[in-house]
Amino acid sequence: MDALADRSLGQLLEQVAAESPSPGGGSSCALACALAAGLAEMAAGFTLARDEYAERHERMAALRARAGELRSRALELAEEELHVYEAVLDALREPEAAPGRAQRLDAALSDAADSPLAVARAAAEVAELAAEAARTGNRNLRGDAVAGALLAEAACTAAARLADINLAGRTSDPRRDEASELPARALQARLMALSSTREV
Repeated sequence: MDALADRSLGQLLEQVAAESPSPGGGSSCALACALAAGLAEMAAGFTLARDEYAERHERMAALRARAGELRSRALELAEEELHVYEAVLDALREPEAAPGRAQRLDAALSDAADSPLAVARAAAEVAELAAEAARTGNRNLRGDAVAGALLAEAACTAAARLADINLAGRTSDPRRDEASELPARALQARLMALSSTREV
C-alpha cells in the first residue's frame, strides 16, 4: 500500500475512520506534527522573504531547516506507527494461559511505546519552533505560526499519553517521566505563541 503521505486526504480519513487498528492515534499524532512543522516552516519562509526582518534572517533560516527535518521525521514516524502495535495484538490473541504470554505482551507494549514517545519529542520541539516564529517572525504569519504551535501541542500531548498507556505496567520506566515532561514543554510553547497574539 502507498505511504501515508502519498495517499489522498480523503483516503487517509476513511482509513483512520475504518474499523482497523491502523492508521490510528499514533499515526494521526505524527501527521498532525508534520502539519504543524509545515506551518512553522511557512512562517519562517515568509520572514526570510521580507527585508524588514533582516536581523532575524539567520535564525529563521535555521528554524525553517529544523522544522523541515522534523516534518520529515514525523512522516517517518507516522509510517512506523502503522506497525508498532502488531506484536501487542498478536500477544493479546494468545490464550491467557499460554506459556510466556504475559512476558511477550509486556515486551510488545514496551516496544510500542517508543514511536509515540518519539512523536511527542518531535512535536514538543515543533511547538517551540512555531512559538518562536509567532513571536519573532513575520507578523502577517503570526496566526499560522500559532496554529502550528497549537497543533504541535495537541500532537505532543496525545502521543505522550499513548506512550504512557503502553508503559502503564512499568512504573519505574524513565520513559514515563519523559512522557510527562514533553507535554509540559509543548504547553509552555503554546502559551508563548498565544501571548504573541495579545501583543498585536
